[in-house]
Amino acid sequence: MGLGLNLRRALGAVAMLGALALPGLTQAQQAPVNTLEAIRARGALICGVNTGLAGFAQPDSQGVWRGFDIDYCKSIAVAIFNDASKVRYVPTTAQSRFTALQSGEVDVLYRNTTWTLSRDTSLGLDFPTVNFYDGQGFMVKASTGLKSALELNGATICVQPGTTTEQNLSDWARANHISFTPVVIERLEELVAAYVAGRCDAYTTDASGLAATRAAQPTPADHVILPEVISKEPLGPAVRQGDARFADIVRWTHFAMLVAEELNITAANADQALASDQRPEALRLLGKTGDLGKMLGLDNAWALNVIKAVGNYGEVFNRHLAPIGLQRAHSPNAMWTQGGLQYAPPFR
Repeated sequence: MGLGLNLRRALGAVAMLGALALPGLTQAQQAPVNTLEAIRARGALICGVNTGLAGFAQPDSQGVWRGFDIDYCKSIAVAIFNDASKVRYVPTTAQSRFTALQSGEVDVLYRNTTWTLSRDTSLGLDFPTVNFYDGQGFMVKASTGLKSALELNGATICVQPGTTTEQNLSDWARANHISFTPVVIERLEELVAAYVAGRCDAYTTDASGLAATRAAQPTPADHVILPEVISKEPLGPAVRQGDARFADIVRWTHFAMLVAEELNITAANADQALASDQRPEALRLLGKTGDLGKMLGLDNAWALNVIKAVGNYGEVFNRHLAPIGLQRAHSPNAMWTQGGLQYAPPFR
């Protein structure tokens, strides 16, 4: 029996609505995404990174990219290809990074990016996990004699546009009845140069960024990071919405590095652990039992390969972030067993 006229009209209207673009989302955001398939067909992961931030993502004198975020890019390439070299790095600015991801120019963004509600929703992005807990601070020259950010009333402050940093600065100043003049410059290198040249009295960004900038100066002791932390900045990778499988790979690769640290499995002893470790979670992590890799569309040895190539979370942190003055002890980036927030769900 045929559908009634009103019902046919209603179904037609629903079909038409389904064909319309969702307001506020680009065509790339709405299109079905199979990032893993695209990466495999291309033969390489494309990773959006910083234009240059010591400890996180920076090319060395030979043009080789190194840093905390770079090792995370490598970890995804290893999970997919078992080859850390199959990554192309695309430097992105604070303002261009989201467009690069939305448009498909990059597959994943590892660029000291804060997870916020608006970015997680209106930008059509997903944040699979947090790999570094940060907070915004201020840096001044030691010669100023300043001991607190509350002494910055009337100061000029260097800040990047298009960041959570800019809004946090305004909110903090308003709450503390502090007047300031912003010096807004998009490119990080130019912003730091303005601070060093004295165009602003203070420079504000995530504390990790301040540490990286200070470490890169000829005399780091000439610069002081003030004690106030004025925000929560959970940093982590971003991917496009609509591809739960790829988000799972990014999420569980980070968790694999955390569990490896918890189990004291390192790049150096991973093969030995594979041969002799009988702990049930170690067996599942290293791919000897459980078929966890296949659940992600990967080889069961994916986590073992990642650990052998880049190490566990602590190894990556100590290799890149400890040298610029960032420490895990008594910080949220310590393992949960040591009072921190770095915590992985069970591998089972």
